Amino acid sequence: MHELSSIPILLILGTVIVVGFYIGNNMKYMKLPSLIGYMVFGVLLGPSLFDIMHDDIQQDLSFITDIALSFVALSIGLELKFSVLKKLGKGIIYIIIAESFAAFIVVFLVVYIFTKDIALSLIFGSVAPASAPAGTVAVIHEYKAKGNLTKALYAIVGFDDGLGIIIFGFAAAMAKYFLMTETGDASGSILSAMIFPLKEVLLSLIIGAILAIIISLLARNMKKEGGLVILIFGFSFIACGLSELFHLSIILTNMILGMVIVNTQPHFVVQKFHERLVLFMPLLFILFFTLAGANLHVSSLPSLGVLGVLYILARSAGLIGGSRIGAMFGNVEDKIKKWVGLGILSQAGVAIGLSLIVKYEFSGLGKVVETVNGVNITTGDKVGSIVITTVTATCIFFEIIGPILTKIALTKAGEINTNEKTG
Repeated sequence: MHELSSIPILLILGTVIVVGFYIGNNMKYMKLPSLIGYMVFGVLLGPSLFDIMHDDIQQDLSFITDIALSFVALSIGLELKFSVLKKLGKGIIYIIIAESFAAFIVVFLVVYIFTKDIALSLIFGSVAPASAPAGTVAVIHEYKAKGNLTKALYAIVGFDDGLGIIIFGFAAAMAKYFLMTETGDASGSILSAMIFPLKEVLLSLIIGAILAIIISLLARNMKKEGGLVILIFGFSFIACGLSELFHLSIILTNMILGMVIVNTQPHFVVQKFHERLVLFMPLLFILFFTLAGANLHVSSLPSLGVLGVLYILARSAGLIGGSRIGAMFGNVEDKIKKWVGLGILSQAGVAIGLSLIVKYEFSGLGKVVETVNGVNITTGDKVGSIVITTVTATCIFFEIIGPILTKIALTKAGEINTNEKTG
């Protein structure tokens, strides 16, 4: 039992909101985004130090992470107007494809050269493209960034998560196949397993689109002030719940919800959504990033090791180099070509979520490599353990450095005024 377990959760949340707000606001004196302050506050409250927000409380509050990610994805979707994307050009598509596949290929090759383990290499490669859109969006919101790089970042961090999930689905199916060949259990199931990622994307598209049509019809006729806020919360919760029910991506479903709204509804309806979202996004950012900080076990950093360092370097090289190559082939403007790679390095929840899937789904697969206290440990168990430990540790690095680099990129591109801050 925790000594502090008797503290009411609402007292903890209220303190997090008020104290977190002021800590985040004071980050401007160090020229850092507010979310770094929220995360540091979370680390202080978490198991790494005072253990006020211990694992049990984090579990109880995990729904807040889902809600925050839902709204982040919705806000990204509302920025993805096809007419605006068309003006940015096909270069954005080139960048998304190039940076995602470059991250996968570079990480796969580096890990394989180091470990000679093809299943492990496939999984590390497939986790690499997953980004943490919340960090990028929080920096954009805080500094009221405007311009083509900002629009490009909205599109990239939204779509590359969708593409990353598809890449992971295919790579995980291949990794399972290689593990099963060790025991002679492999069959034609690799093909059937590779259909699931496509089903996930298709179902996310359908659910997001249907919910968008319904909420848009209701919003048009909404007369009551504040009614739209209720609709936004209600439908975002529904999208989140349906995603959980059918094992879909929360980010993908809510992003499609926002995309359909912005591309099918009149400007005044879309404007209403923007105006309402701006009001409560800062609150969600405080809660989300404080919880993210509490979830970071600093004690896991020593376990980073050579593999973790290689993963950090390979992923960074793949994303930055890939986005540069995509920008060159896509013939985008210089500031996007030069700085877009720095804005997409954040990695957190989605990558850890994919790692957990590996840990559970690969359990027991492959040949037995050792026996601990009478329990057989297989190659699949080893892969799951190595991936979750390494990705959790490296996410600490990416979650801290990612938003800082995003701010630098937007500043260099001339799209933020560092003297103008919210709060």
